[in-house]
Amino acid sequence: MSIDQFDYPFLEEQIANKLTNPRDHSKLMLLNRQTKQIFHHYFYNLPDLIDCQNTVLVLNQTKVFPARLFGQKETGGKVEILLLKALSQTSWEIMSKPRLKLGQQIIFGNDLKAKVIAIDENEGYPQLEFNYNYQDFIIKINQIGITPIPPYIKTEETEQKLRHEYQTIFAKNLGSSAAPTAGLHFTKRLLEELRNKGTQIEYITLHVGPGTFQNLRPENLKEKKLHTEDYEIDQKTAINLNTAKEQDKKIIAVGTTTTRTLESNVLIDKLQNNVISNECEKSYSITAQKASTDIFIYPPYQFKFIDGLITNFHLPKSSLLMLVSAFVSAPQSQDKFENFEKSLVGQAYQKALENNYRFYSFGDAMLII
Repeated sequence: MSIDQFDYPFLEEQIANKLTNPRDHSKLMLLNRQTKQIFHHYFYNLPDLIDCQNTVLVLNQTKVFPARLFGQKETGGKVEILLLKALSQTSWEIMSKPRLKLGQQIIFGNDLKAKVIAIDENEGYPQLEFNYNYQDFIIKINQIGITPIPPYIKTEETEQKLRHEYQTIFAKNLGSSAAPTAGLHFTKRLLEELRNKGTQIEYITLHVGPGTFQNLRPENLKEKKLHTEDYEIDQKTAINLNTAKEQDKKIIAVGTTTTRTLESNVLIDKLQNNVISNECEKSYSITAQKASTDIFIYPPYQFKFIDGLITNFHLPKSSLLMLVSAFVSAPQSQDKFENFEKSLVGQAYQKALENNYRFYSFGDAMLII
């Protein structure tokens, strides 16, 4: 397996630079893996495209925070940092431009200061100690921080509007530096309609990091690992999902982040030494827990828990595209994956390009069943 097998030609003008308004008026492609049929709809048609009474939608309720900060070193040099995750009440793991050295001090605005107290040996991420505790720090970055939209989005929207657009309407648990973009299409009206028609809706949390946009390296394939992200599934959700599975309801994951959470969780006893077993077992169940995952899903992979997937259209040669390719190909279907352009999902992407679908984070979506 090579990363180059997941490339496809793409026109830059099809990148969506803003969210569809209303959100649920984005296009929605329906791809049936078994019949190989492709249909074109709008996202607000979703309740008519699924068997609501026998379907569970699982959404990621992580919340994006204004994680990009601009400051300067004591020498006067400018620094840009991206907050990744809180390590304690006052310390954070970050990414920076340019690279920082141990012991350096950074000033953000008038009174926010930080010092480099460590540098991670594996990832190379610095750790900063700030002069604010967690709660006060969150208040402060809400005042001076910038929403960390992906680098391929070109926008002149105000910071206030971006904070609204680059956030799902059901966002709850603060911790992401990137949005779970498949969830951006949902409106309150659409969620109410889905519930009224009998759809079971459950929530998990996976805090999305910038690794989502980073280029894959050969080591990722060799080690069968991606960037690590933290997730949480509570007791009530675990019980509800397991009961639904026992009742043969269809589990549709909203987004690749939800997919990674569920698939990681059911494999928790089989992830020793980071080796993912592809053996089919009769049943897998969800366990309530806080944990982290570095699961890397690509063809061929036997999905253990989900039956359907709602997702956006992804970057060439990305881990997200590889996950979607795995879900559409064997052993889930008769489509044996050789390379992306020849695959069933590659054909769907070509149809999307021909029909002027909008791509990436603010773009249109597909429902794969």
